[in-house]
Amino acid sequence: METEEIINKPPIRKYLLIAVILFLLAFIIYYTVMMLLAPGKKLEALKNEYSYKQTEKVKVDERVFTDSTYLKLFKEKAYLQSRIAMAESDSIYLTVNIPDSIVNMSISGVVVHSTKISDYKYSKILFSGDDYIITSLLSRPLTIINDYSSIEKAPLMIKMAPKDTSEFQPDIIPDTADYEPVNYILEMNNGITLFVYQAEKINPGDKLSLFKFDLRYRLRLTMASLRNVLSFKVPEYHIYIKMRLPRSDSKIIYRAIPKHGQIAVYR
Repeated sequence: METEEIINKPPIRKYLLIAVILFLLAFIIYYTVMMLLAPGKKLEALKNEYSYKQTEKVKVDERVFTDSTYLKLFKEKAYLQSRIAMAESDSIYLTVNIPDSIVNMSISGVVVHSTKISDYKYSKILFSGDDYIITSLLSRPLTIINDYSSIEKAPLMIKMAPKDTSEFQPDIIPDTADYEPVNYILEMNNGITLFVYQAEKINPGDKLSLFKFDLRYRLRLTMASLRNVLSFKVPEYHIYIKMRLPRSDSKIIYRAIPKHGQIAVYR
């Protein structure tokens, strides 16, 4: 009688699957930890750059930097400094007043357009961080370095030149922003990002359009964060201000503000 030997082969696929799952879990935990460290790294960088530097000749009691009266006056002074600096140029600029929920578009110190903020959200760092450091950060005009928008910066219009005045019938391609949702993102030189979304939901697809627009930007940031994490670097944390403005005002502001325009923020 022949004895049959049953050879049990190790379940290689099962082990590989378990190894892959464990690796993904470890990477997710590692990525999450790195992302949680990002705000602290940002605060530390701001502290190193904007905290008050004591000198041997002038000694200041550091308790003054937590005094509410001093901080209120310092905040107003910083906002005025930013506005004065921008008013010295002949370019259009924005002022965002969060407590009053107002956005003004000005030139040479004169307000040429004003609109109300219907809703807004912001990074906790702006209001829960060190008041002196955040105010110092906002004491200079913010300069736009990148922008992403759902509409064109300047509407495209094509006109056919007539042979004479009697044949003047310009062929015009209408501004698509007349029916497209108006949403855009402005990245500033100091790491602050301003999100502007239209307040109205005019068309049924506006909510979906905003979701897709926001998702594309989030994916761009996620890819940048992944590159940092894979290089064993803490990702950069972006301080943000998100606000909703009337659609028509949003479009006017985006097309009027220069490509590398300036913005002052009062919080």
